[in-house]
Amino acid sequence: MGTLVGHVAPGFAFFFLGFWHLFNHTRLFVQHPNSYTSSPWFPTPKFRYIELVLIMVGSSISVSMELFIGPERHQPFDPDGTIPSNHLHNFEHSSISMTFFVYALFAIIIDKMGVKAQYGLTQFLGALAFGQQLFMFHLHSADHMGVEGQYHLLLQIVIVVSLATTLMGMGMAKSFMVSFVRSASIMYQGLWFIVMGYVLWTPSLVPKGCFIHSEEGHQVVRCSGEEALHRAKSLVNIQFSWLLIGITIFVMCFYLGMHKYYGEENIEYSSLTKEDQQLLEEDSDDVESQKTDNKPNSFMNIGRSFAPIDMER
Repeated sequence: MGTLVGHVAPGFAFFFLGFWHLFNHTRLFVQHPNSYTSSPWFPTPKFRYIELVLIMVGSSISVSMELFIGPERHQPFDPDGTIPSNHLHNFEHSSISMTFFVYALFAIIIDKMGVKAQYGLTQFLGALAFGQQLFMFHLHSADHMGVEGQYHLLLQIVIVVSLATTLMGMGMAKSFMVSFVRSASIMYQGLWFIVMGYVLWTPSLVPKGCFIHSEEGHQVVRCSGEEALHRAKSLVNIQFSWLLIGITIFVMCFYLGMHKYYGEENIEYSSLTKEDQQLLEEDSDDVESQKTDNKPNSFMNIGRSFAPIDMER
């Protein structure tokens, strides 16, 4: 991170991961609404672990870029073996990527071993990855007061949603809405990374009154005064709000489209519960009792109608 590519590349990774989960969770739910059970990751027919392997590959590339390819000396340490101040954020970003690598690696191992707590342990690892991401961005060594700091502050809100829904998923495996919101939040993370990368490192997109300035070998956005900074932060808030509206419209239209395509042809009937069976039995008993109560009354009425005829005879 710290560059346009460093934000846009992981942004696309998060976006496609979130969309992949959104597609699979929605399809699974509309096809089997009564027996739906969430899954922390989704296998493919040709290669079961393609999702997890891609996470490991992307995380490895990120760590390599942060610690070995990006630095001028192709290693992040000073000659005396200490970490220089201008490379602290490289270690922070790589720590996030390493945590996602650990999640994917152990998800594969757990699945191959077939342990009983597979679902809960995998969800725990995912929550740990989002928790690490939140921790690092909250205590980021980069600027917390400027325009980039405002982007990071709003990003933490989305990460909290991803973390909370992952933790909720550990005990609510049959809740579609938990999985739906988590998938949407991962997509939102990706879009926000992409927007952040383009706005902060494209001179023509930098807010009016602000400029790109080089500090300690990194390009950061600085503003000419408090008014310009306040305006720039307000624009960031508006971007976040509009993007939230856009992602909401997208996921709702996507769900409705999936429901129309998959749901109408796959009607699932649920079995009756004990309570439903008891209610049906009570209703049938009431009907039978009404029939038996009406029989004597009808017989007496018939007898009464014939009574005058007998007396005349």
